[in-house]
Amino acid sequence: MSNPGSTSASTASPSLPAASDHADHEHTPLCRSCGAPALAPTPAPWTATSDSPPPAYRPRNRPAINAPTNTAAIVLSPVPQPLPVPPTAPPHAFQVPAKRIASPDDIARFHASLHGRHFLGFVAALSASVHGRKLSDPLPSPPSAAVTALLDIISALSGFVASTPPLPHNSRYGNPAYRLWHEKLADSANELIARITATAASPSDLAGAEVELAPYLLDSFGNATRIDYGTGHETNFAAFLYCLARLRLITEPDYPAVVLRVFAAYLDLMRTLQDTYQLEPAGSHGVWGLDDFHFLPFIFGAAQLIDHKYMKPKSIHNPDILENFSKEYMYLACVSYVKKIKKGPFAEHSPMLDDISGVPNWKKVNSGLLKMYKAEVLEKVPIMQHFLFGSLIKW
Repeated sequence: MSNPGSTSASTASPSLPAASDHADHEHTPLCRSCGAPALAPTPAPWTATSDSPPPAYRPRNRPAINAPTNTAAIVLSPVPQPLPVPPTAPPHAFQVPAKRIASPDDIARFHASLHGRHFLGFVAALSASVHGRKLSDPLPSPPSAAVTALLDIISALSGFVASTPPLPHNSRYGNPAYRLWHEKLADSANELIARITATAASPSDLAGAEVELAPYLLDSFGNATRIDYGTGHETNFAAFLYCLARLRLITEPDYPAVVLRVFAAYLDLMRTLQDTYQLEPAGSHGVWGLDDFHFLPFIFGAAQLIDHKYMKPKSIHNPDILENFSKEYMYLACVSYVKKIKKGPFAEHSPMLDDISGVPNWKKVNSGLLKMYKAEVLEKVPIMQHFLFGSLIKW
């Protein structure tokens, strides 16, 4: 999850020496640079008037100190329910969207607002639309013109990757060729959005929509300055889809296609961008996140697996299941990707996913992830400070 300011996994603590070692040897501290003996002043003993107590020894198998502390509140919170998107009618007064959230009070105001409630309800409705559906299943209704246009946009952006190879680069993260790719996105944004607005029943009613929709699209694929990507950018892509729903370009019958075709293609493109340009995670919970980059595919993927005959949450530990079914279920694809890029025991590098695997069924996983998305993404100022508000998502 994309929470800037979070620390990464805690470093394993070395074993404490036995008392007999201290009785037989007196160790002299050494300089790390030259190896010569170094003398350090003896620290003053801690007293009740000190600024903070001495650090407690934590065995290496104990949870990291940055583990979520609001777990109980998340568990007790209500499950977000699907809500219809309130449509907007012409004439439209499109405007350049702006950032408005800067404090916890602003977060509370957003969630109490009409669009705060309905945006989360939109995510829940997308999730509910794919219960028990594989990625390859026939859609309940043919893709609409707007869905086809969205797929064409993602295909065009994938073509930009092929024409923008990574540049020679020494750093682990942040290949500068990504900035060239993003520049191509910015240059073509208005034309790409025009493909969608052209599918409206009356395209002239949406004249000028690009000014409001383009910033959402541009922020859906990462930040060109920092060369990073996180759940805030993913949330802006969901906001982009929400705006299209407000304009009635996509409707509830489109939701299965929006998740199983459009969002799946978006996820594939983001994985390509992450691998090709080594995008840096835009903030992280360390090992306490689901994924360094994404959250929504875990929600949608868990919904896909609800009431599956034999696959349970614990099935993620079966390599054969991951290999054979990751192309059909987003959740399994995400776990496969995590296992591909992270080394070591799964329970150590992804304890949150490991804990979720112990949940008895996918319905509970799905409802828990919806609550967690609200608490860990939509209620976090470092993420939501980048959320955009205009005439379609009003502040």
